[in-house]
Amino acid sequence: MREFKRTDRVADQIQRELAQMIQQEIKDPRLDALVTVSGVKVSKDLGYADVYVTILGKEDKPQIIADNLHILQHAAGFMRSQLGQRIKLRVMPQLRFHYDETLVRGRHLSSLIDQAVQADQSRQQDDQA
Repeated sequence: MREFKRTDRVADQIQRELAQMIQQEIKDPRLDALVTVSGVKVSKDLGYADVYVTILGKEDKPQIIADNLHILQHAAGFMRSQLGQRIKLRVMPQLRFHYDETLVRGRHLSSLIDQAVQADQSRQQDDQA
C-alpha cells in the first residue's frame, strides 16, 4: 500500500504553488498581504480543490475576511490557469476558497483551558487557606 494518495500529493503541490502565487502574482491592492494558504483538499476525481486560507491579524473582522475570499474567488480562474502551466495534470481542479477557522478555534480553546487552570489554582489556594 502506498503511503501517500495521489490526491494528497496534488493537494500539497497546489498548496505550495498557490501560496507563492497569492504572495507574488495577485496584484489586487484590496487583497490583504497576510493571506496564507493553510491547506488544500482535492476531491477524489480531481474536479475540485477546496483551498483553506487564513488572514493573520484579521480573525475578528468578518467583512475583511469575506472581501478577501471574494477577491480570491474572483482570481480563481487566473490562478487555475497558472497552476495548469506549473503542474502537469490532465484536468486542473476548480478552486473553491474557504476561510480556515482552526486558528480562531485553537485560540478560543486555549483561552478556555487557561481560564480553567486559573480557576482550579485559585480553588486549591482557597482550600489550603
